[in-house]
Amino acid sequence: MKLSNIFIIIVLVLSIIFLCNNISFSEKSIEYKKIYTSYGDTLWSIAKEQKENNVYYKDKSLQYIINDIKDINTLKKSGLSTGQELLIPELK
Repeated sequence: MKLSNIFIIIVLVLSIIFLCNNISFSEKSIEYKKIYTSYGDTLWSIAKEQKENNVYYKDKSLQYIINDIKDINTLKKSGLSTGQELLIPELK
């Protein structure tokens, strides 16, 4: 076999592999949703719910999530008021 034939075969095989894989080179963007606290909500309960239902926080600890929510919303204390608006990041 000629070197050019081997090169063509390698390019074809790599092209097929690349096209057959579901590889995405685009990054998911982060968007923020607004939630409003209800009576009895705590940062702990919100963080727990987000860990279970929000891919953005999938592998994060509850303490990390609490601190992240506090940072995003510039909360100085952990106490929440009923009806308080919080921004929560999520992947889109």
